[in-house]
Amino acid sequence: MKKIIISLLALLGLAACSQQTYDNADPNVFATRLTEPDVVLLDVRTADEYNEGHIANALNIDVKEEGFMEKVKSTIPADKTVAVYCRSGKRSANAAGMLVQEGYKVVNLVGGIMAWKEAGMPIETAYATYEIDSFTTKNGKTVQIHALVHSSMRIEYDGKEIQIDPVTKLGEKTIDYASMPKADIILVTHEHFDHLDTTAIRTLSGDNTQLITNQSCADILGYGTVMANGDVLQLADDFTVEAVPAYNTTEGHQQFHPKGRDNGFILTLDGLRIYIAADTEDIPEMAGLKDIDIAFLPCNQPYTMTTDQLINAARMVKPKVLFPYHYSQTDVSGIPSQLEADGIEVRIRHYE
Repeated sequence: MKKIIISLLALLGLAACSQQTYDNADPNVFATRLTEPDVVLLDVRTADEYNEGHIANALNIDVKEEGFMEKVKSTIPADKTVAVYCRSGKRSANAAGMLVQEGYKVVNLVGGIMAWKEAGMPIETAYATYEIDSFTTKNGKTVQIHALVHSSMRIEYDGKEIQIDPVTKLGEKTIDYASMPKADIILVTHEHFDHLDTTAIRTLSGDNTQLITNQSCADILGYGTVMANGDVLQLADDFTVEAVPAYNTTEGHQQFHPKGRDNGFILTLDGLRIYIAADTEDIPEMAGLKDIDIAFLPCNQPYTMTTDQLINAARMVKPKVLFPYHYSQTDVSGIPSQLEADGIEVRIRHYE
């Protein structure tokens, strides 16, 4: 009987050990826990994700790297409480379970750094600071648009990295693409030097990067998914790309962007429709564009539009939010007041 009792106690002891748990915390509780003196903050994402944006003072050890626990034990004393997070909470939950098995006290950030940012909590980044505009899709997903330079922008959506017309250097401004994550999608509208930059494309390209462009650029590069005006490409259930016309109409300017060669693009991300007009004037096809939430319209004649043409284009497209871009030295400061009565919100960013 005594042996049976001892065996039962041993089994209960093993069960208790196996049921060791960790604390889950929302962003507000997590932030409070970080103020405690025995807490060490651990980011278990990749180095690229960490560089893109992290909570201040976080250590970075990738949970998917070989030797994860050995690195943790050599870095974080066993008597510390580990506050752990990842992008959305899945990887950090896995890491939390591993840490608990090694005897650490653990608090896990529910929803990850995405929930942290949505709660308005601060982050630090290793990248250069660019203006960022955030939008929410119909199903509550976040779309972030980074204004880089001229016609170059970076779009983050649901874990995807989308680069538009990436250019490494323009005038005195240099964009450090090497510090950014590899792109899932690169869109190039046409072949001019301020839109097609082989160095930027090479830097941003990984094994799974898809380059989408027109025939002319694909011929220059020797590869790429070719879209012509009117083509639609379904990249995922919630992600489509449409190629639309972009060309000059003013006499004497038509050689810059001849009709039928270049693409503007409409991205539909979980119902959010983003029109990137590329180098174009206020062409009649704009009147046929429907349900545009965000529009990027260029403004620097003789290559694209005058401010008056941009106003006319905006009234045809009717976006909820308008970004004048590709404007070089053109004064676009008067555009917001001219479109106020039309109910179009105009945001001026550094797209010189």
